[in-house]
Amino acid sequence: MALQGIEVEGIIIKEYPAKEGVSNRTGNAWKSQEFVIQTKDQYPRACLFRVFGADKLEQFNIHQGDSVHVWLDINARAWQDRYFNDISAFRVDHVDPNAMGAQSQPAAAPAQGMAQAPTAADPMAGTSDGTDDLPF
Repeated sequence: MALQGIEVEGIIIKEYPAKEGVSNRTGNAWKSQEFVIQTKDQYPRACLFRVFGADKLEQFNIHQGDSVHVWLDINARAWQDRYFNDISAFRVDHVDPNAMGAQSQPAAAPAQGMAQAPTAADPMAGTSDGTDDLPF
């Protein structure tokens, strides 16, 4: 089974400074930059990913606050008998934030419904004892 690219849509909430250097093995120059994307779900998730290569950094043109759709490759690398995930973007599309807001609008609706009276379809809506309001 091969891992296929994973797609994430959200907002870039953190842009780290670019790092660059020269490979000891090949002698070629390299450039890399890390970003954190956060989904706009009811329970937002964040993911740190890397863009490797000056050409891809220029092509993707990612900055903090951008709404983007990112395709990610995930690979684990061993180091001192431990594994570490390497999450790299191989495609980035900029998204119209108004369009993304319209898609995430239904996800916010249940949170607003909690203040309303219970209905037959959802007898737990409006309860305030806090026992069943966790997502897990």
